[in-house]
Amino acid sequence: MIPVGPAERPALERFLRAHLLDAMFPLANLAAHGLHGAHPNATRFWVDAPDPTAALGLTRRGMALPVWDAGFDATRAVPLLGDAPVTGLAGAAHVVRPLMRAANLDRRPALLSDDEPQYALDLDSLAVPPGAGRLVPISRDPATAAAWRLAYERELHLGHGDPAGAEATVRRWTAEDSHRILVVDGAPVALTGFNARLPDIVQVGSVFVPPALRRRGLGALAVAQHLAEARAAGVRRATLFAASPAAASVYERLGFHRAGTFALALLEPEAAA
Repeated sequence: MIPVGPAERPALERFLRAHLLDAMFPLANLAAHGLHGAHPNATRFWVDAPDPTAALGLTRRGMALPVWDAGFDATRAVPLLGDAPVTGLAGAAHVVRPLMRAANLDRRPALLSDDEPQYALDLDSLAVPPGAGRLVPISRDPATAAAWRLAYERELHLGHGDPAGAEATVRRWTAEDSHRILVVDGAPVALTGFNARLPDIVQVGSVFVPPALRRRGLGALAVAQHLAEARAAGVRRATLFAASPAAASVYERLGFHRAGTFALALLEPEAAA
């Protein structure tokens, strides 16, 4: 496969835009950090040809982001994964799973390895549920945001959770202005955010409601209000992944429709030699 430099970038972007729902992470990373950034999410890319039918991104933190057409031989991408420790993979399930098998990454212990239904929405069709509450930036209450991020990680069994890491994540969210807290009667009740953004589409992620406040529609209200805010800023579409049938039902009531299956694998660190 061909390393992507400035000359190949336009063709890469065209290819990824043609696979938009599967390519939000690589496209957002490319837009935010370019081809050679120092940020952990800065991503190197390879394509299979000048007019690509396949692309592989590998972030500085070791996340592999494959996007390709049906029929591409995943073994062609395997040598590129030996360049640095792979910490995880994200992308369409029909792409990620064959690549994991080809690279023997399916044998690595995983912190998380899920295939989740992916949903999409034209924001003109967004159904905002009734309910009192207003969104505020997480900078208004970073301690609560960090506590909820830590609880989210522990709920997903991402190790035991790291308080310092959760605080660092919230600082990054604050700098990116990507997340919001829903406040009802002066109390924080839910967290919502976008884990990838482009001018015309956002990807919802890190939605969290404390267990004692669940089944009251607060997560749906937070997501819907944040999407309405994005729509007012010119965003036209949204996508997300549903972690459970209950979550899928909530998103369907907001107007989302099933668009595919997304795979996310976060791998245990490899033992030192």
